[in-house]
Amino acid sequence: MDWGLEGGYAVSGSDTGHSGGSLDAAWALGHPEKIIDFGWRAIHETASTSKAIIEAYYAKAPARSYFAGCSDGGREALMEAERFPKDYDGIVAGAPANFWTQLLSNGVSVDQALTATPGSWISPEKLAVVTDAALKACHGENGFLDDPGACHFDASSLVCKAGQTDQCLSAPQVAAPKTIYSGLHDASGNTIIPGYPPGGESGPPAWPLWLTGAEPKRVEGTLIYAFVNGYFSDMVFDKPGWDLHSQSPTDDLADAQKKTGSAIDSADPDLSAFRDAGGKLLQYHGWSDAAIPAQSSILYYEEVAAKLGGVDNVKSFYRLFMAPGMQHCGLGLGPNAVGGVFGLPSPSRDPTHDVVAALAHWVEDGKAPDQIIATRYRDDDPSKGVVAQRPWCPYPAVARYSGQGDRSDAASYACTAPAK
Repeated sequence: MDWGLEGGYAVSGSDTGHSGGSLDAAWALGHPEKIIDFGWRAIHETASTSKAIIEAYYAKAPARSYFAGCSDGGREALMEAERFPKDYDGIVAGAPANFWTQLLSNGVSVDQALTATPGSWISPEKLAVVTDAALKACHGENGFLDDPGACHFDASSLVCKAGQTDQCLSAPQVAAPKTIYSGLHDASGNTIIPGYPPGGESGPPAWPLWLTGAEPKRVEGTLIYAFVNGYFSDMVFDKPGWDLHSQSPTDDLADAQKKTGSAIDSADPDLSAFRDAGGKLLQYHGWSDAAIPAQSSILYYEEVAAKLGGVDNVKSFYRLFMAPGMQHCGLGLGPNAVGGVFGLPSPSRDPTHDVVAALAHWVEDGKAPDQIIATRYRDDDPSKGVVAQRPWCPYPAVARYSGQGDRSDAASYACTAPAK
């Protein structure tokens, strides 16, 4: 909250109706009303109550209201735009977990793939082999890909040949990343949620923290495993000790959507009421996000565009920025500091570098953001100075190196059409 307060805003937050650790879902067991609070009610009540407190204190209502959140906060952000379009004039949605039921059902599939056989687990050292191969296949620079969505890397190319043990993977080890890349599909092969793109496998922390674990038999210690287990145990099946290994991910999805989908998922593409109320939505997602697949944000953006008649009909109020090399909500090898939503502060609060300032400039001055300059600090420490900056571009545009100038200088890049 300090970033907002220092910027002159009145700031509020919410525990969404429960107390507990970030990996604890036990509060939901037997309490469907708390799931509703968590899903949508608390964020709306917080908006209404905050405005009342502000008006009582200052003797006038706030001139403008903004919401900013990342991860589950990004899910909440889109929930506000979808269900309560007049709560906020502008919304920043970072790496949203808005396809909640699909995301955690996909987590079941990922964990099953990593534990399918004793040889299925992939060590951090082997993940480094995978990342190196993906970068070579798709011309990665500085340890990450500019446009992972255009990279068609096939992990099968890494299967060990006779007598080879280094810089390769066994057949069971290859099967797991192929599942992670592919995402979850229904019986007809249709995509339920996209997979994780190539180029962001190795850390720190990346896949070992979120998906694969840092040592054998430690998939159960990953963050996705904890979220999946807590969600299905305490929110969906009301069955502590539920075991994901014998489950059908698509069957679990059907049960999850029936039990909690209406409360938690914020995947309704009809943002016409938010648009008509004058709202502005700025969404961003790191391409190297190992928690929430980056292309899920693209999926939602394209669904909104299709619902409202095409990209030209949404860019006036909704823009998506994809962040090369950024991990979940921040950090990573790519420039990633963009202000006070989550992660590291931007070097200045101007609309060029700070997402909240960019949003306010859009709402208050009518200037839509054509790019956002992200910053990377030395050792991820703002006190040590800037080592690189580059623009994030409104999707589907991609920042391309001009061929001249320092690759660490934002001026050396231009937003261009994506590769075909």
